[in-house]
Amino acid sequence: MATDWLLTQNTRMKVQGIWNWTLPAWAVSLKDTGPDGAVTTRNINVCPQAGVCAKFCYALDGAYRYPNVRQRHENNLRLVLDTPLLWQERMATELRHRRYAGANIRIHDAGDFFDDAYTMLWLELVRGAPQNQTFYAYTKEVSRFRRLVLPNTPANFKFVFSLGGKEDHLIDKDLDRHADVFPDTASLEAAGYSSQAASDLLAVFGPPRVGMASNRPRKGLKHHSFGELQELDNTASAERRARARDKARTGR
Repeated sequence: MATDWLLTQNTRMKVQGIWNWTLPAWAVSLKDTGPDGAVTTRNINVCPQAGVCAKFCYALDGAYRYPNVRQRHENNLRLVLDTPLLWQERMATELRHRRYAGANIRIHDAGDFFDDAYTMLWLELVRGAPQNQTFYAYTKEVSRFRRLVLPNTPANFKFVFSLGGKEDHLIDKDLDRHADVFPDTASLEAAGYSSQAASDLLAVFGPPRVGMASNRPRKGLKHHSFGELQELDNTASAERRARARDKARTGR
């Protein structure tokens, strides 16, 4: 088999026995050069339900900005967009390699299930994968998952809804497994969440209220979690819309 692997590991994931598939995060501009040398640009939102989380996204910072890292992630996105069936075939073949025997595979260290077709390709891959493999994902695509995944979730696919997105209001915090990012571990525990710091697998195998402490101090995240900031943002947006309606009605 070729060694141009689609799945990768960072140091932390290697220790935990996790492999990862990733895309670039959030709003992406792909530049393509045609046969005539003309350059065109495709603008793709890989995280269409991202809300306040986009202001603090770790995948827009640090090593993710290194040119070689960014290029690899963009190449992954090109594969999915331009040759989806070839990508699916390559992934299915790779998953049968012995190095993934019994593996835990995280779908998206960055990016999300950005459209229905891509989501269905992953569901087909998971169903056809060796049954001793476990796939898991964080996602803000709540309504998409309720339509496409929840009615017939593969037994080897686990997921957790992630707060800080436009569809937070669709998450039942009493019933749905969900994750939130907090300024620090103390605020995480005070809110009644359980940390997944010991292993990322606790996101899907640990208690259902999953907490993560921010990996570094971030301006604007001093007193609130992602979920709380999203609620504040939603309230402010609703108030702006109400003022605009009043102005349109009264002319003042």
